[in-house]
Amino acid sequence: MNTDAAISVGILAVFLLAAVALGLLSLRGRDRANLAEWSVGGRSLGIVLIFVLMAGETYTSFSYLGAAGWSYDYGMPVFYLIAYLAIGFAVGYLVGPILWHYAHRNHLHNITDITSHRFDSPLLGAVVAVLTTVFLLPYIQLQITGMGVVVSTISYGTISLGVGYLIAFVVTEAFIILSGLRGSAWVSILKDSLVIITLLIVFVYVPVHYFGGLGPMLDRLVTERPEWLVLPGQGDESLGLMWFATTGLLNGVVYTIFPTTVAGYLGARSPGVLRRNALIMPFYQVLLFVPILLGLAAIFVVPGLTNSNLAMFELVVDSMPAWLVGLVGVAGALSSIVPMAVFMLVIGTMWGRSILGAHPRTAPRQKRLSQLVTFLVGLVALLFTFISPSTLVQLSVLSYQGLAQLLPVVLLSLLWKRMSTSAAAAGLASGVVVVAALVLTGNDPWYGINAGLLGLVVNIAVNVAVSLWRPADTPPERLAVEEVAAPGRG
Repeated sequence: MNTDAAISVGILAVFLLAAVALGLLSLRGRDRANLAEWSVGGRSLGIVLIFVLMAGETYTSFSYLGAAGWSYDYGMPVFYLIAYLAIGFAVGYLVGPILWHYAHRNHLHNITDITSHRFDSPLLGAVVAVLTTVFLLPYIQLQITGMGVVVSTISYGTISLGVGYLIAFVVTEAFIILSGLRGSAWVSILKDSLVIITLLIVFVYVPVHYFGGLGPMLDRLVTERPEWLVLPGQGDESLGLMWFATTGLLNGVVYTIFPTTVAGYLGARSPGVLRRNALIMPFYQVLLFVPILLGLAAIFVVPGLTNSNLAMFELVVDSMPAWLVGLVGVAGALSSIVPMAVFMLVIGTMWGRSILGAHPRTAPRQKRLSQLVTFLVGLVALLFTFISPSTLVQLSVLSYQGLAQLLPVVLLSLLWKRMSTSAAAAGLASGVVVVAALVLTGNDPWYGINAGLLGLVVNIAVNVAVSLWRPADTPPERLAVEEVAAPGRG
């Protein structure tokens, strides 16, 4: 290992150990036998912890790798990320407090609990848990893969991808199994501090180093690559204006019922915390412009990359001193670890409460089972990353569109008393089948429309038709009547 690699890897190791220590320190003075403390942070997280936790879920390794890669390949279409997050925060300002009140009133921990309680159907809750696991597993694998890429790159190739994958798994499991959601929030403080500092440094340093400043870099883009700066972007594979609009809209709404987002909602101390967070979060997403701009800069500096996801890190490793490369790598690595931890926590809690621990429903037993599933889920994703790396990656195409089909079951059902269990199940099945059929036959997008949105339209249509044919008469206490009637509480 050369000197630069030793410095960079040494910095990475120190900060990863600090992350594990932070996660474990978060347990001080807490009831370790309390399931709610582990799964939703004791429902007591304030604005700072909620902000860093939910920022950690939105700013993942994809923000470093995928955003720069899309920018490098296609240009303007990458801004769908900023578009859908802006929509998600705006909708979340309304939806978050409703879900918080509903879950707090009924002592619920996740979206499967919400489904089970609303329909008085543990079976439907278990189905939602299984589907959510299928759709979230690819995200865990992608975070493991992203961590491996980051570690291998900032080590100047001295650490293999496989070792990087293993580091991601060990570090994440080391704190999440014991510390739960609060531990993720504490680690997010370190992660987000480094993200802000390193991206601001990179934003200034790289354009000055290669182009003499940001202005000359943008001038060169406008002059030599104008097609990258307008929709629908450049290249035959660019997905077009209709895809941009439908994906931004769909993902923005689905973000509000995304399982990890809901975990953040339910961990908040009060609905007011969620509203303030929704107002602050759009400003944090301005940081996404950094990897996007660096992806555009890489067009000139490293043309012809075979792996465009490395666009930003190629510039960083090539131009910056080793100690700064190490810090950027730490920020990228923690951007894999934090969301991966929350993904595993959410799946573990769902199975621990809705499937394995459904009977008897004792909190200590459910917590132990949830922790076991959290470990096993991470292990399965790690094994697939080694054994069949393409399997779950291929499924990731279905992930967001598949989770979109939970929208009627998790949220709309709380507002419409006529929605029956059979209607919800029929709509959910129809939506998932439509999405799977379109994606697997290569018809996503269909005439430019995101397959997930088409599936959701069919889902809602079937749901409404069955509900009107055989309507339910849901008791008011199983609806979000109180929450909608008094949205300003808290």
